[in-house]
Amino acid sequence: MNIMDFNVKKLAADAGTFLSRAVQFTEEKLGQAEKTELDAHLENLLSKAECTKLWTERIMKQTEVLLQPNPNARIEEFVYEKLDRKAPSRMNNPELLGQYMIDAGNEFGPGTAYGNALIKCGETQKRIGTADRELIQTSAINFLTPLRNFIEGDYKTIAKERKLLQNKRLDLDAAKTRLKKAKVAEARAASEQEVRITQSEFDRQAEITRLLLEGISSTHAHHLRCLNDFVEAQMTYYAQCYQYMLDLQKQLGSFPSTFLSNNNQSSSAPVQSFSTPSVLASASASLPSVSNSIVTSGISELKSSSGSRKARVLYDYDAANSSELSLLADEVITVYSIPGMDSDWLMGERGNQKGKVPITYLELLN
Repeated sequence: MNIMDFNVKKLAADAGTFLSRAVQFTEEKLGQAEKTELDAHLENLLSKAECTKLWTERIMKQTEVLLQPNPNARIEEFVYEKLDRKAPSRMNNPELLGQYMIDAGNEFGPGTAYGNALIKCGETQKRIGTADRELIQTSAINFLTPLRNFIEGDYKTIAKERKLLQNKRLDLDAAKTRLKKAKVAEARAASEQEVRITQSEFDRQAEITRLLLEGISSTHAHHLRCLNDFVEAQMTYYAQCYQYMLDLQKQLGSFPSTFLSNNNQSSSAPVQSFSTPSVLASASASLPSVSNSIVTSGISELKSSSGSRKARVLYDYDAANSSELSLLADEVITVYSIPGMDSDWLMGERGNQKGKVPITYLELLN
């Protein structure tokens, strides 16, 4: 019975306190009661904490979007994280593209120029995908986790103490209001004692809140270090990607800048050229090979004469029909021109085999 009586009394006291705070809050909003203002320093600290929380949330969410653009994947990762389970491993976008390219290259034939290029590009895309995973993992540990810890830990503690401070202020102002309304000396004495107690509790809670809020400066310093880690992770990622693409550019650099789309066209079809992508063009321009002007000059001389020249095959070529000659990279064949031949083709001979070959697959030898 004693325990039950105590619980009932405590419940009644809590209800009375809640009602008193509600009345004080309402009267303040209506301008019918005075409000104890916080000192300017504490107000500035509260404003700084709120601003820090707002922008930390925005930066954190947008970083998550940057690292994982797929919203469904983000939701899945969030669910697995809450269940304290590891999300199933899946290919990311560069890895998936790389696999498609490799599969296509094998389908078209690794011995063909296009198939070989697809495989090389696919392998590079998969390496970029691996670097992407490392960026996500490093950024999550060194950048996102500290930001999330602040939102879900430190700021929640600040918000809790701030709410307690608000309640203590309402208690203090409600006590002051009752003191003003007290007429009897005994009632005034009790109200004055209540004001002293609530003032002490308010001052104590204000000090606790102030100490917590002053830690925001340390939070900024910590987040600055995390930001530096994030920038370093991005720098490493983009440097890796640049190096991978530079290596790929060198591998594809054997394609001349005048590469033409005549790989699978018949001899009777008109040959049209297309602009080489800037990456390949710049790559071939940087190679220590014979310049385009010299190559063009050598071919022009060959076409204007009745003689023949040796030529090295730059990369594999599959003959589209019986009038053409299939080529293997790095082999040396004999080439010559015949009257009326298309300007983009030469006749090639390898032993007793002969047929038309595209000049863009050849390097004339001195």
